[in-house]
Amino acid sequence: QVQLAESGGGLVQAGGSLRLSCAASGPISSTYAMAWFRQALGKERELVATIGWSDSITYYADSVKGRFTISRDNFKNTMFLEMNNLKPDDTAVYYCAARQSFVPEYSLWGQGTQVTVSS
Repeated sequence: QVQLAESGGGLVQAGGSLRLSCAASGPISSTYAMAWFRQALGKERELVATIGWSDSITYYADSVKGRFTISRDNFKNTMFLEMNNLKPDDTAVYYCAARQSFVPEYSLWGQGTQVTVSS
């Protein structure tokens, strides 16, 4: 089974930028949809952004719209999350996930990467 691994997290000042990567251990089927989630300490997991693996259709949570950009490189089996103008409220563990397009639940998850934004 394909495994996902995030990288790129770290500590950044408010207003700064980070680029997260999600590398798959093998090819991602064109029927999959990919997503970034995040979970702040003491809060529920939140959907941040999604992208279809075979198309360019994207979705963003209102809280990140205009600041974050999701993209993928099919040849490298990697997904990215470009995060600009970061705010302290963006502090969380960020997870990448994948699901079959016709199934609502995400079945593949990475281990998460910590993003901390200082004020």
